[in-house]
Amino acid sequence: MSALASGASAQAPAENLVEEVLVTAQKRTERLIDVPVAVSAVSGDTLSAKNITDTASLVRTVPSLTFQQAGTANSSFRIRGIGTSLFGQGVEPSVSFVVDGVVLARPAQSLTDFADLERIEVLRGPQGTLFGKNATAGVVQMITARPRHEFGGSADVTAASHEEYRVKGSVTGPITDTLAGRISAYYNNIGGYVSNVRTGVDEGGYESFGVRAKLEWDPTEQLNLLLTTDYRMFVGTVGRPIMVSTPNPNLAQLIGPIVASPSNRSIGTDVETLSKTNQAMVSLEANYDLGWGTLTALSAYQQYNEHGQVDVDGLYTPQPIYLGPQPSNTSSRFSINDGPIDIGNFSQEIRIANNPGQRLTYVAGLYYSDVLIHRDFKRAIDTCTGAGLVLGQPCATYVTRSGYHNAKLKSEHISGFGQAEFELVENLKLIAGARLQREEVTVIGNRPGLPLKPGDLNLQGPTGTWSVGTRTRDDTAMTGKVGLQYRFSPDLQTYATYSRGYKGLGMSTELTDDFVNGPPVLPEHVNAYEVGLKGRLPEAGLSFSLAVYYAKYTDLQIQANRSDPTTGVIQYVQTNAGSSTTKGFELEGEWRPSQNFSITGSATYTNASIDVDGLNCPMQVQLNAPVLTGNFPTNSCYRARSPNAAGVLVTSSPIQDIRNGSLPSTPEWRLSLSPRYEREIGSSDWSGFVQVDVNYQSKQQFAVEQDPLLTQDAYTLVNLSLGARNVVSGLSASLFVRNLLDETYFTNMAHVGTLGSPQFPNDVTAYIPRDAGRLYGVTLGMKF
Repeated sequence: MSALASGASAQAPAENLVEEVLVTAQKRTERLIDVPVAVSAVSGDTLSAKNITDTASLVRTVPSLTFQQAGTANSSFRIRGIGTSLFGQGVEPSVSFVVDGVVLARPAQSLTDFADLERIEVLRGPQGTLFGKNATAGVVQMITARPRHEFGGSADVTAASHEEYRVKGSVTGPITDTLAGRISAYYNNIGGYVSNVRTGVDEGGYESFGVRAKLEWDPTEQLNLLLTTDYRMFVGTVGRPIMVSTPNPNLAQLIGPIVASPSNRSIGTDVETLSKTNQAMVSLEANYDLGWGTLTALSAYQQYNEHGQVDVDGLYTPQPIYLGPQPSNTSSRFSINDGPIDIGNFSQEIRIANNPGQRLTYVAGLYYSDVLIHRDFKRAIDTCTGAGLVLGQPCATYVTRSGYHNAKLKSEHISGFGQAEFELVENLKLIAGARLQREEVTVIGNRPGLPLKPGDLNLQGPTGTWSVGTRTRDDTAMTGKVGLQYRFSPDLQTYATYSRGYKGLGMSTELTDDFVNGPPVLPEHVNAYEVGLKGRLPEAGLSFSLAVYYAKYTDLQIQANRSDPTTGVIQYVQTNAGSSTTKGFELEGEWRPSQNFSITGSATYTNASIDVDGLNCPMQVQLNAPVLTGNFPTNSCYRARSPNAAGVLVTSSPIQDIRNGSLPSTPEWRLSLSPRYEREIGSSDWSGFVQVDVNYQSKQQFAVEQDPLLTQDAYTLVNLSLGARNVVSGLSASLFVRNLLDETYFTNMAHVGTLGSPQFPNDVTAYIPRDAGRLYGVTLGMKF
């Protein structure tokens, strides 16, 4: 260690220095290697070079970040195995997304395309002291480019296979001596890659558009004002899984001519799985230089709207068709399942930070947030009736059960926070911080227990289930951080920290909820420990970061499957797990032995486990579940027979009490390696480059129920890009290939809802991403 420290202090030739990276992971500008937090910082240029075009593809370059695909409103990101994957909008994310300092209110807002980014910072582990209550897993911080007082801009055009077209550009420059502006925009038209054999339309594609405008004004030498407006639109046919396994002969007949397999790229539905979103944000940031520090005020309002439609049965049912006599036959057509989500959020943060270089440095502030969510939903299910029914054929008579609801959630939050670093002795710092927060959540729900139209039966039962009411819950919590940091030299430091994290309580807002007596989802807490080492050797062109961590979560907020396929009851509930533990290490590094050649890489090991009682068993073991009255086993399927509130003995659906189970979407190992070579082409103004990105991950499972059928095997993705750029004119051109080895992989898996039963448990669907197959394209660009 001493040799490394002394070597790091030596000055190297300028052409061999690793680029100095500045971040704002602690609400102030610092060198990346000085920050006592596990942080990955990726510049906008690096994202472009790796063909990372949206938040979902960030997983290719950030250790410990994973993505579990579903619809636009309920896909989820995870850091170190922890994330939020729920159908409803009443629970906040565990991975907080922050855009230019503004915290996004719900996970759905985090799915977005990239344009004109300065950099992205991913903070791993609980970050609640400085970033608030919905950061128990970490923070993804997107920093967009600011206006400049020199005229400039850029433009890029991309065309790729499967009719993928992307255009983006930006321009910036001075308006007056004290006022500068910047405007950026993008438009994407992405063709589908999953063929709908019934409609003739390729699904999985989308169209998106976004525009951002910024004004930066320096009215005095002390005051800086930054006004940002942002609008984004998305419409696409995403979120419909493909069938990969159908041993059930009835289902195999119904989906024909589709043949279920991992290589299947076809669906056969009569209704598109459609999603439309609009989101807008306006923010004003003011920074005032006090001489000895900086006072910052950030005001923001964000609005998000999403309307999604899902063909739940996954079949071609313009007329209801007979699906068979199995107990789980709850529908013969299930193609109406949709409703809008509207989110509005006003937030205000005021903080003060003293100047760096002092023995005591600190940042402290106040934060206020007011979130209002409207959730409406409607559902209709048709079931065949009568005699003489023929499998797969339309039925002459059927009944329709339908229902609807509307709900409103209001969440008001206020907190005070601060964090300080004090140099105890030379090179040794004490780190301490705390946040006191209070929130109040109210849900007003109205499910009138009436069908959608006359003639329908009530979805909730013969007489309907009327539920109109208001629930209000509040909570107060203290979180914090304490640790030590020791600096061996200006370019080598180590740290050890303890963090107490908190995620606020949740309230359900969905169609089947009890708006009068429904219990809240309890707050989630975490105690986390982290030890890190960061440094660089300028003369060797080497930089590295190592973090070792252990975190214990209690009342982890999860979605549990309470369905009973043997009776046809389908139910998913938001609840709390008993506890969860994540531990592992993350190693990142970059080596630049010459001006022309560099290698970046990472290695991540994650062991993420969960203990939770009363979850559904995997479907394939439910038939043989014994009925027990006590001494319930762990990690084994059983039916519990016990008295209900009225003292009557009842038998549960097949359940299990999981101990040391694996958290979903969390591979143990993830490895990446990215060599890049660039040099001048002869004596011209052009330079050429070639870059290879290799990403490996071990197997992972997608269900908290520990279902071995819903498991993705290990796979390796290789991406290749090569091109040239003119250092004088700013012109550039590149060719790229994503998934060079044509590897098939899935980003989520589930059992088929239609005809799913313990008798036929191996019917499986999967979400397949766009690049689960070789893609190639070209990008032309210009910078000026």
